[in-house]
Amino acid sequence: MASSPDLNTHAKTADKPLLAVLRGERRDPPPLWMMRQAGRYLPEYRALRATKDGFLGLAYDPEAAAEVTLQPLRRFAFDAAILFSDILIVPHAIGQHLEFVAGEGPRLSPPLMNAAVEGLQPAMERLAPIYATVRRVKALLSPETTFLGFAGSPWTVATYMVAGQGSREQSDTRRLAYSDPTRFQAIIERIEEVTLTYLSGQVEAGVDALQLFDSWSGSLAPSEFERWVIAPTARLIAALKARHPHIPIIGFPKGAGGKLAAYARLTGIDAIGLDETVDPAWADAELPKSLPVQGNIDPLALIAGGNTLRAAVGRIRAAFPTRPHIFNLGHGIQQDTPITHVEQLVALLKAPV
Repeated sequence: MASSPDLNTHAKTADKPLLAVLRGERRDPPPLWMMRQAGRYLPEYRALRATKDGFLGLAYDPEAAAEVTLQPLRRFAFDAAILFSDILIVPHAIGQHLEFVAGEGPRLSPPLMNAAVEGLQPAMERLAPIYATVRRVKALLSPETTFLGFAGSPWTVATYMVAGQGSREQSDTRRLAYSDPTRFQAIIERIEEVTLTYLSGQVEAGVDALQLFDSWSGSLAPSEFERWVIAPTARLIAALKARHPHIPIIGFPKGAGGKLAAYARLTGIDAIGLDETVDPAWADAELPKSLPVQGNIDPLALIAGGNTLRAAVGRIRAAFPTRPHIFNLGHGIQQDTPITHVEQLVALLKAPV
């Protein structure tokens, strides 16, 4: 197993390599973290979750959620911890009922394709346990480790709120956005408002940087992408920067493809996450020259391990010869990923290009 960092706090001014990259500095080797790094591929996570009343029971228990956040750092030399939570905390605070159904995933009610967002009863107290988790992690985290908070971007959160669940094509939400853009705009604005409060609370509790997950941005036509991904994200980032100008923000518009360059130029993000379908050499050529990038190894290449993983790491590192780069997956780590392959990835990143 790779050597793990000491989680005891000391020397609060210690260098944070990942935070330095987010602020535009290149580091070699690139700092590393993995989306969903705290989760089901770890036996210690599965053991802890089995003691709780479902996923929400774990996410809303600050002591347990802090433990889950820290678990991967005890195994691997990652440069960041990411808060253990869920993007659906925001609709829960807006007033939808949230539950996670075994084998089926999240359910939100009432679905907003049949109900008005104005009719929901806000429950902002549901954000408090998340802030408590942040404070607990901050007190235990190594000073060299960047602490990432996160939320879903307005479009992606809206897809769950409208349909009441996840969907592959987000057709219910896309239909509503086309047929009644005024009503859909009200949903987006409410999500922006609560997300601003939520992320500001995470910053005030101790995170060093933020990531906005737009997992379903790839389902939109270009004009709709501009209206429902770029514009809300830009408004949210501007509001966050007004409150917290020192906090870097990573945007992750999964599936955006050729629309990545416009997203990078127009949203105000400090770094951009690339999913596994993006050619990193294309990204290096097309994105703003000084913009830090994050990604983008295929999670299935990590599962394959061996020479497949070695070659994939080499290609990605070679594609960014001078750009500030954070090494990550192109999406979340899969639950059947061998721990030895994560150890191999960490070791490969310590080797020269």
